[in-house]
Amino acid sequence: MHLSSRFWSARMTAVSFALAVAGMSASVAMAQTKTLYIGMNGGVMEKTWTEHVFPAFEKANNAKVVVVPGTSSDILAKAQANKDKPQMHVMFLDDGIMVRAIGMGLCEKMKPSAALNEVFPAARFKGDMATGVTMGMTGLVYNKKMFAEKGWAAPTSWMDLADPKFKGKVVFQSLSSSTFGLHGFLMFNRIKGGTDKNVEPGFNAWKTSIGSNVLEYIPSSAKLSEMMQTGEAAIAPLTPTAVAGLQEKGIAVEYAQPKEGSVVLMSAECVLANNSEPVLAQKLAEYLLTAEAQAAGLQHGNQIPSNPKSQAVGDDAKLKLKQFGDYMKTAVTVDWDVINENRPAWNARWNKTIER
Repeated sequence: MHLSSRFWSARMTAVSFALAVAGMSASVAMAQTKTLYIGMNGGVMEKTWTEHVFPAFEKANNAKVVVVPGTSSDILAKAQANKDKPQMHVMFLDDGIMVRAIGMGLCEKMKPSAALNEVFPAARFKGDMATGVTMGMTGLVYNKKMFAEKGWAAPTSWMDLADPKFKGKVVFQSLSSSTFGLHGFLMFNRIKGGTDKNVEPGFNAWKTSIGSNVLEYIPSSAKLSEMMQTGEAAIAPLTPTAVAGLQEKGIAVEYAQPKEGSVVLMSAECVLANNSEPVLAQKLAEYLLTAEAQAAGLQHGNQIPSNPKSQAVGDDAKLKLKQFGDYMKTAVTVDWDVINENRPAWNARWNKTIER
């Protein structure tokens, strides 16, 4: 064989071998990429975390994080149905529903970490079985365009929901399926003289007060944006974060902090007990508590951080953090242990006497 032919033959063999090795390496790398499933709200939250928070974790850990979207009730039901062999690794739930999940034995204790020590003390659940990731509160959202056209002043109280001028214009989330609806009802109940243990005043007064103004009870807030745009809805319970999400879609709405106080609402995370990737799942949960991850959530999705070391980027984000601090001055907390104990009975009563 000619010398140059032997050279090119050897060269091609070497190249083929290198490509084969590279292919094998890629296959091994792909095989080692682990997928974590995280249950959380869809919409703004899913988009924000998928596009701006998870990628850094995925790159650092050769992992893929896939969102299982749904309301807190949906996610809890999925976790409960697969308790012995969890399909998810981490889940986000509203704080009250998270207390129920912990009680059902669905969560495992979070591992100690620097990030866990940095979050607000109020964000840490008993025994570190779960931790708040985003902070918020339920207050009121109102249709800014409609209010301007009618010459109405911005709402200042939960009792504005009972103002006769809003007859057929109040949209209220179902107590039985929504934390927003539950919060709104409990604040009305307090105004009427009730407590988290005694909801008789709220149930007894509802029909002749706020109830007489309600256009529709909705299971979640998904339909609210459409109802605000079409002019069907004037006012409803909602969080500042959700209101900011509607504003970004170009919907003319505004948040109002009731004088009686808004209700603290956290979106908390827990690592599912007996999940298939316990070490990596704990790493993901820890990462989501870091100042870095939460700063991205604030910047891109108006997610208010539970880690006070998170830095706001830009004047808009700094203003949101300041407003959040102001709202927290009058925000109230509810007794989730009492609520969860009585919730099934309240749900049944609500569905039978109010939403029938």
